[in-house]
Parts: sequence; C-alpha cells; structure tokens
Amino acid sequence: MKIMTRRFFIKATTLAGFSGVSLGARGLLAAEAPAPKRKFTIGLACGMIGVKGDPRKELEWASQFGFEAVEPSVSFLGKLSEVELQAYLDEKKRRNLAWGAAGLPVQFRGDDAAFEQSMKSLPDFARTLQRAGVTRVATWLSPGHKTLTYLANFRQHAKRLREAARVLGDHGLRLGLEYVGPKTSWSVSRFPFIHTMAEMKDLIAEIGRDNVGFLLDSWHWYTARETEADLLTLKAGDVILCHLNDAPKDVPVDQQIDNRRGLPCSTGVIDLKAFLGAMVKIGFDGPVVCEPFSQELRKMPAEEALSTVAAAMKKAVALVETQ
Repeated sequence: MKIMTRRFFIKATTLAGFSGVSLGARGLLAAEAPAPKRKFTIGLACGMIGVKGDPRKELEWASQFGFEAVEPSVSFLGKLSEVELQAYLDEKKRRNLAWGAAGLPVQFRGDDAAFEQSMKSLPDFARTLQRAGVTRVATWLSPGHKTLTYLANFRQHAKRLREAARVLGDHGLRLGLEYVGPKTSWSVSRFPFIHTMAEMKDLIAEIGRDNVGFLLDSWHWYTARETEADLLTLKAGDVILCHLNDAPKDVPVDQQIDNRRGLPCSTGVIDLKAFLGAMVKIGFDGPVVCEPFSQELRKMPAEEALSTVAAAMKKAVALVETQ
C-alpha cells in the first residue's frame, strides 16, 4: 500500500484540474444535489381534534382545508354497498386524497377473555378495510402494568400482537405500534413497560411479522429524550403513521404530562424540523396527523378548528419543505 506524500498529492490534484471536472467541482456538484422531497401526506383525523362529521363531509373538509389524507371509518365503510363504496372511493380519488390509518379494535391490554372475544371480529374488520383499499392500522401501548412484570408483559404483548398482525397481514394491512414516552406516565406504574423507541424495536423483533412497525409521535419522541439520529435508524417501511404536536413551555421534559400538549409549532419546544426532516430523509410515505389534546380546539366550531389545525400542520411541514 503506497502512502500519498504531500508532493504526490499536489501533483495529483493539479492534474485533476485538467481532467474535465476538478475535484472541487465534483464536490460542488455533490453539494448541490437536490434534497429529498417529502413523500408523507398531511392527514385529517377529525376525532383527534374533537370535530364530528359524516365521513362524506370529511372528504369535503379535507379538500377545503388542504389536507391530503383522511382517516377511514370502519363502521361507515362496512355499511356501504358495492355501488355506494365505489361512489365514495371515486369522490375520494377526485379530491386526490389518500387513506390514513384505522385504529386497532383488539383488546390486547386486558385479560385473556377480552382479547379472545375481540379477536373474533378482527377478520371482518380487516376485510372491510381491504375492500376499501386501506393498508394501515395503528394502536398504542400502555407504558406500565399493575401486576405483570416487564418480561411477562413483553411476552403477552408479543403473543397477542403477533396474532393480530397475522390476521391483518392476511388482508394486506400493516400495524403501527406507539410507545408512550412521558416519565409522568410510565413511572407511576408498579411495573413500567415499553416507553422508548429502542424497547419498541425489541418488541417488534419479537413479534416477528414483517407488517409490524411504528406509530411515531413527536410528543413521545421528545419526552423519551430521543434525537433525529434515533429516527434515522429506521427505514421508510418501519413507520406506519406519525402524530404531530408540541409541548408546553417552561415545563421540564420529565414533568410533561401526556394530555397537556399543543398544536404543532405553537411553542417550539419540540424540534419538529428534526422530526419531520428525518421522515423526509428516510422516505416515509404515510400519513402525518395532528394530535394536540387541546381543549380549546375542541370548543371551536368545526370549520374554525379545521382551519386552525390545517394552518398549524402546514407551518410544521414548511419547516422541511423550505430547508
């Protein structure tokens, strides 16, 4: 192996200047390579912001206020005839709207009887979503348990969620799992449970189904003291759904309380540029939905609330569209 001397280096770089494209020019071209553009959609989930409306009306609202995806209502979709469903899907397509994610109806957090009973209806639930072209389902994990140790709870979650994921996978559905990050949530349990991205990775690996990934929430990412580097360990296919919000000012991170949040970019406490920027970098192509837990928002008339949420979401997305 030859060691490059200073004289050899100067000679080599001088010759490179006459070779059509200099080393500096190559570096400049690389620096000017276009940044990746976002593939994710701005999703509307009316229930998360306290707005009630017929799913047909939600299509109109989403289009009116600039949302790009809508959350599916399984109860609504399940009642539609083939003709009615096709008309609904045609209207959704006409408005250029994608699907968001449905909630998982399985009672996997309770006793065996409740879990087994809820699993009986999961195939019908999955068929309804598949029929409408929905591909994403998501749910959250409780960050602690009164009686089950971490290991016992881990094994129970892996077993139950594996069963649910198998049924969903048979119908082309992917399952996103959300960890709950605040210390004020997990520390009050006798047996704390999963509350970080690293721990959730362990659970997803133990479940062992390729249709299981993350529901990432900027709030839980922040309260778990995670960084952009943590997000960049994921691939696009690892993320099913994202929730977006902000945190109150002047509250230490370990004292943040789960249901006291804010609209995206309302305080600047959560680094949404880093969070969304990571989603752009990994190529996440699913829905990003506002989950602010705002009582003030819930008191607003529907269209005022929708306008307020749309403005907040667009402000957040602009952080990565203009960088």
